[in-house]
Amino acid sequence: MSRTAGRAGLVEFIELQKSFADSPKSWSVDVTGIDTNSYDLSVKNPDGGEVIFHRTPQEIMDEIAALDTESAEVLTNIRGLLSNEKGA
Repeated sequence: MSRTAGRAGLVEFIELQKSFADSPKSWSVDVTGIDTNSYDLSVKNPDGGEVIFHRTPQEIMDEIAALDTESAEVLTNIRGLLSNEKGA
């Protein structure tokens, strides 16, 4: 997001706060709808229409490990190619 877009969003937010009005980018949440077990206040735009599933920290770490392994294999192959080139 550019600085100009960020400022415009902030200006809109401040204007909406004066009347507590909702917009496509800001909305009110009924306190009775908040899960009292987790008190999850993460952002979920009810007008967004798109459901986003967040990965767990373990899933993220597993992906990083898999990518590290893949990178190491690629580097090994490149080193092999370079050493064959030197011997030719």
